[in-house]
Amino acid sequence: MITNYNDFIEVLLNAGFSMGGGNSDGIFAIINWGWNEALPYETPIRWHCGNPDIDPWEWRMRVLEERDDIAYSKLFFKKSGFITRDWYPYFLAARRGHSFEEAYESGTISHDAKRIYDVIIQNGQLPSHIIKQLAGFTKESKAAFERALVELQMQMYITTCGRQIKISKTGEEYGMPPAVFCTAEDFFGEDVFHQAAQISVSGAIDKITSQVLKLNPDAQQKKIIKFIRG
Repeated sequence: MITNYNDFIEVLLNAGFSMGGGNSDGIFAIINWGWNEALPYETPIRWHCGNPDIDPWEWRMRVLEERDDIAYSKLFFKKSGFITRDWYPYFLAARRGHSFEEAYESGTISHDAKRIYDVIIQNGQLPSHIIKQLAGFTKESKAAFERALVELQMQMYITTCGRQIKISKTGEEYGMPPAVFCTAEDFFGEDVFHQAAQISVSGAIDKITSQVLKLNPDAQQKKIIKFIRG
């Protein structure tokens, strides 16, 4: 029974990963959009109410701002999700068999994604609107920028690491705070990648598959593989 942020964290750490945004996509989600109607018990949870203790929309950023053992990004089916530090090496092993340069040379990374990645490598953590500007994307190429940003998150080369309030020239806050991105290496450190290097692709797939089926015995194998491999 989840009634607040702390309950959510406890379940997530035990589960290891979860779809975000309220959609399980046939795999597993700790929270869902129809929370108040779909559950057989009373709960104070309310989406988009602004209360950081009971609003799942706020939990996305709380895990990044208050903890160092949970990643949140566009990780599954090009949608948001959470992965704990303990499980991150398994997903890395399943998805990242090559360096960024090798992946780009082999054609599995787009040129637009490389433009974004190069900016983050050169500058470190940056909010999305600054990345877009430095990488040379215009209003007309907004869709291409968004696709490339998701591509890099799905392949686990970059990840969300917080949000940043926008300040106008007159010093006033405005708009929704854009997400801040960094490399996955900067977010979790090299130890996670050393652990991933010791795990085979098949071993990672078997490990994650077993956990998915514990969380959702009805999950279909085809969906599970897509969930794991991105």
